Amino acid sequence: MSVLICGSIAYDTIMVFHSQFKRHILPEQIHILNVSFLVPEMRREYGGCAGNIAYSLKLLGGEPDIMATVGQDAEAYLARLDKFGIHQRHIRQIPDTFTAQAFITTDLDDNQITAFHPGAMSYSHKNHVREADGVSLGIVSPDGKDGMLQHVHGFAAQKTPFVFDPGQGLPLFSGEELLECIDLATWCSLNDYEAQLVCDKTGKTLEQLAERLEGLIVTKGAKGSIIYSHGQTTEIPCAPATAVLDPTGCGDAYRGGLLYGLSNGWTLEKSARLASVMGSLKIASRGPQNYTATKDEIASRFAACYGERPW
Repeated sequence: MSVLICGSIAYDTIMVFHSQFKRHILPEQIHILNVSFLVPEMRREYGGCAGNIAYSLKLLGGEPDIMATVGQDAEAYLARLDKFGIHQRHIRQIPDTFTAQAFITTDLDDNQITAFHPGAMSYSHKNHVREADGVSLGIVSPDGKDGMLQHVHGFAAQKTPFVFDPGQGLPLFSGEELLECIDLATWCSLNDYEAQLVCDKTGKTLEQLAERLEGLIVTKGAKGSIIYSHGQTTEIPCAPATAVLDPTGCGDAYRGGLLYGLSNGWTLEKSARLASVMGSLKIASRGPQNYTATKDEIASRFAACYGERPW
């Protein structure tokens, strides 16, 4: 049985400006801004939440099945998925569009200017959860808003347990829409900033939101994560990283570990511990899909962090 991962597939073009933006942007002239940055460093990464989550889950030996929309320029990404043995049967190619992509320029102070083109992601509603068979578990991660809402209702109609993970798509939803999605979901996963935003939009506390779910997971970066479930809170310590190089995609790596545990019938606490290990692996590598480890290495790191091997 596979895990259906609904979300975005995207290219990330990352450039480094060898100075500080503040030295070239004049506050008193911001109304006629016209600047150009020389970026001698540039790299292109494979990203998008669905692609990143699938990569993490596959690394663990899971069976990710991506449901996403891509553009006419997706051949390189599809070839990469094929290389890793990740299913593409629910990836729809939209003619005359580009695959979603982010263009990120970073200065020497780690400030970022990002331009994001949604492209084919805007057509995510053309996919339907009911078209996927052999699915035991799902996740609705950031994508086009219409597609996210449709997938939430699709999983609920199929009675397939799933994680609602609005992520960067959160600002698109009203408080009423968020409560509707949470009520239909089995679990919800948020980082601490997103959790506060959901509380503000819905007028509910985290404890009240958790009452509508089997579990609410809130990640807090280096401070670990917290599980709210059945009136109880459980803190999950952060798995130490060997290096801290790039946080991009850490949340998606975490979700991959979470889905692996849940798809194998683990408790939410044990699943979140594995998720933390996957996040710690990712942060030690640049790019969202460039880290690697064997299952034995992952198990050893889990044991070193939590006192027992996961399998």
